[in-house]
Parts: sequence; C-alpha cells; structure tokens
Amino acid sequence: MIIGLTGSIASGKSTVATMLREKGYPIVDADVIARQVVEPGSPLLFEIKEVFGDSVIEENGSLHRENLGAIIFNDETKRRQLNELMHPVIRIQMVSQKEQYLEQEYQTVIMDIPLLFESKLHSYVDKILVVSVTKEVQKQRLIARNELTEQEADARIASQLDMNSKEQGADAVIHNNGTMEETEKQLVEILEMWQAFPR
Repeated sequence: MIIGLTGSIASGKSTVATMLREKGYPIVDADVIARQVVEPGSPLLFEIKEVFGDSVIEENGSLHRENLGAIIFNDETKRRQLNELMHPVIRIQMVSQKEQYLEQEYQTVIMDIPLLFESKLHSYVDKILVVSVTKEVQKQRLIARNELTEQEADARIASQLDMNSKEQGADAVIHNNGTMEETEKQLVEILEMWQAFPR
C-alpha cells in the first residue's frame, strides 16, 4: 500500500512522518528530494538561475532559498514557473525511491508530499492521510517556527489549498491540535484500520 502523507504548512506533518519512521515505515520525502535535485552543479539549478537570475544563487553556488522564496511567495506566475521546472524532476526521483522500497519487500510505503493536492498527485498513492490543524494553531506555529510577521504567515498559508479542501479529499485525517500522544493515538488507529504494516 502506498500512503500519501500531506497537510499544510505548520500542520505537524513532519511530526507524523517522524512517528512513522520510528515505527519502521520507509518514507519517500518530497522535500528532501526537492533539496537534492537543486544541489550545486545540478542541471535543474542551472535552469532556475537562467529563469530567476543570479540573485537566487549563493556565492558558494548553492540555491539562495530566501531570495527565491521572496520572489515566488508573492507572485503566482513566478511560483508556477518554478513548479514547472522542479516538479517533473522531483516526481521521477519519488517514483524511483518508492520502487526501490517495494523491491525491498516493504508492504507499505509512505510518500510524504506537502503539495499532494495542489500538484494533483492523487494517482501516485492508494490512500491519502491528511494532518490537519485549526487556522489559529497553524498561524501561531508558523510565526513561532519561522519568525514571520502575521502578514508573511498569512501569505504562506494562502499560497496553499485550504485545510477544509484537503480534509475533504482525504481517506483519513489526523487532527493535530493537541498533544503528541493524541496525535500518535490517531495515527496508530488509522494504520490498524487500513492494515498498513511496514512489512
């Protein structure tokens, strides 16, 4: 079984991914892959520089994430341009990793995809597990974690599909407003319900 794990920014999806990893589930992490495919010297990084200019490259040749973020978070067209460059490369790597885990005879593979709905990757997975929080909790966590202003936090939250839509598209939802123990209890119940064992 392939489980798509998703949520919104600051919803606690990474916390749930860590719980799954500790339980022995293999995880294909789209964010990790997204960093790997833009390492210095990569063809993709060269393409990003061509499109967005020298300001998005650090002196040491790596991607200047803050500068690129400043460009794309407030410009829908530029964000789409970046996604069109990155997504095909990331998807190829994700599928390749998933296949490797299946060859190692894992029964369940977790695909951790923050923008699963936005990128329309439903067909990549058998079940969708959404980690959800209330808007208030999400905003508080985001401001605290990334040291953002309220306005910056709102812009980042608005750049993603709203939580209600994600919940409606999910096969199961973990409500992550409470304690870690409450979150883990929900996770275990869902995995048992789906009979989704690592091996």
